[in-house]
Amino acid sequence: MNQVAIDPELLESPILILDDQPPNVKLLERILIKYGFENVHTLTDSREFEATIQATEFDLILLDIRMPHLDGFDILKIMAAKYGGEVPVLVLTAQTDNETRDRALELGATDFLRKPFDKVEVMLRVKNMLRGRSRQKDEVTVKNTLVNLVHQQTNEMGNLLREIVRRLGRASEYRDNETGLHIIRMSKYCRLMASKLGYSDIDAENLEYAATMHDIGKIATPDSVLLKPGKLDADEWAKMQEHTVTGAIILASTKYALLQKASEIALCHHEKFNGQGYPNGLAGEDIPFDARIVAVADVFDALTTSRPYKKAWPVEAALELIKEERGQHFDPRVVDAMFDCLPEILKVRDEFAEPDEPT
Repeated sequence: MNQVAIDPELLESPILILDDQPPNVKLLERILIKYGFENVHTLTDSREFEATIQATEFDLILLDIRMPHLDGFDILKIMAAKYGGEVPVLVLTAQTDNETRDRALELGATDFLRKPFDKVEVMLRVKNMLRGRSRQKDEVTVKNTLVNLVHQQTNEMGNLLREIVRRLGRASEYRDNETGLHIIRMSKYCRLMASKLGYSDIDAENLEYAATMHDIGKIATPDSVLLKPGKLDADEWAKMQEHTVTGAIILASTKYALLQKASEIALCHHEKFNGQGYPNGLAGEDIPFDARIVAVADVFDALTTSRPYKKAWPVEAALELIKEERGQHFDPRVVDAMFDCLPEILKVRDEFAEPDEPT
């Protein structure tokens, strides 16, 4: 017998021989082992085929056609359903008619040889099929590696954007009498309420990050207004209200959905459900829903936190005010969501409490 040079890396390929005649199986098994194949499986009962391919992923199947129970055509149909033609199948049969050959090829057989076969020809077909399978698996590996790399880079870019958003939100606090802990608390309140309101995990997370930017416009508010310890007069109050428009402008004109969301929130988080808010007097459903969530979170945290110009309200008093403002300042659905997740909100409040506040 003339020798066929088999690529060494192919010799560990899992190969299945399926033929109801044990002598045929033994002959093919001996040929493969003689050529150095180390992972040869055999099967004479086609009813065991599905369990066998569930247990082992084969790189090549040598298949007879005429078998009891499930014939070769049935096996090819199973292969097509499971692998979609990815695993090569070499049909070896005593059937000499072209109809059998054509049907086998139509059902997904990669190649077709009639018995009795030439051993060298069988090995050449085996080698070529395993080479093709190896290239296919390499291509899948490269594709998956590239997909994973793209996902990794996309995630890194997303994380970078979120980190920039978070830090810019903190930057706005340095000009105010508030602290970075206010940003953390109120944004986490937003995420909790959003989840309760049916947001997906990613949408709730994006709202958490976008909410950190709600007061970014304050970086343009004069210190005489922003840091005034007493009550603002009419002109000062008008100047303070401008931070909503300024924030929206800072965050506008971007292709990034997260910043678009942050821009809407910056503009609208002081609008009231009854239309008595600012800057545009929007009411009800005209106010972006994200901004309606931020409004509740922002007011609750502002009320329950001490500032140089005021003492913190007791939690019970702040909750009572929010109840009273249900349908007035605040969207009723958002207020209800807040009370539905109040234990989680209070847990966040305790975890990120100001250093000088009791927990």
